[in-house]
Amino acid sequence: MDEFALIQKYFKKLTYDNPSALELNDDVFFDKKFNIVVSIDTYVEGIHFLNFKNPDLVIKKIVRSSISDLYCKGVKPKFIFIGASGNNNSFSKKNLNIISKSLKEEQKKYGIKLSGGDTTKSNKTIFTIMSLGYSKKIVQRNKCKNGDDIYVTGNIGDSYLGLQILKRNILLNRKRYNYFVKKYYLPDLPIKISSNLLNFANSSIDISDGLFGDLNKLINKSKLFYKVELNKIPISINLRKYLSKSKKKKINFISKGDDYQILFTSPKSKRNYIQKFFKKMNQKVTLIGNLTKDAKNNEIIDGDKRIKHAFNEGYSHNF
Repeated sequence: MDEFALIQKYFKKLTYDNPSALELNDDVFFDKKFNIVVSIDTYVEGIHFLNFKNPDLVIKKIVRSSISDLYCKGVKPKFIFIGASGNNNSFSKKNLNIISKSLKEEQKKYGIKLSGGDTTKSNKTIFTIMSLGYSKKIVQRNKCKNGDDIYVTGNIGDSYLGLQILKRNILLNRKRYNYFVKKYYLPDLPIKISSNLLNFANSSIDISDGLFGDLNKLINKSKLFYKVELNKIPISINLRKYLSKSKKKKINFISKGDDYQILFTSPKSKRNYIQKFFKKMNQKVTLIGNLTKDAKNNEIIDGDKRIKHAFNEGYSHNF
């Protein structure tokens, strides 16, 4: 059973129809009365990050991936709370100083404040981060409409190649190595456009588990299907060069996750507004497809071929 089926079967009923819980079908808790938005994520060594040899980079990655849940809802995070579990090696004095310095840098960069948490001793290094912000409205999942355009910010796929390099599955020269590894550890969050999402997005999600997997989550209760053009999915020049040289397939790199770009849907009437706004913000955005109710399956269009399902529709914990 995957994590989403588990949540719906065993835990959804425990919300007792609390509207703020959003049926446990979103990445956040949203209390309209008090304008509070909360998300929580757990990161386990060996699953969410390979090891703790670079504590400065790991802590920055997990902070950014955590606050990304709020940014993709159109909410600016204000506070973070960190639960940390580790041992004498992971939490040595040297590492603790590095962690503290890195957290300070992230707080300054994103205007957030560490406001509480917990520490425990364990064999594995584990972090749980709660992010909190305030907003009168949010952009939810599953509010997309028939005919909506599908957009994604930034580029997709660099992070996955960075992970493969760290796993030593792929060897590249130092320049390319540094580029992709940096993209893995330090995702570029599209924060400049976040506060304006409510002006054009019907639904949104951040790409953490994979483009197609997260797109499925975005539309999972809407009774709609997606049509996405593979050649329109944006990738960096560096990834394009690598794919061309290695003869590897694009779809196997853009469907794996850890991108932390915003995937959103919007009505066609907003196309001009979106293009002008993103150009003004100097933020890349790409129209990659549309939603329809007049289909039987999701489709990925690759030239004259139609792929019903991605080869890998995203990462999911299975129990």
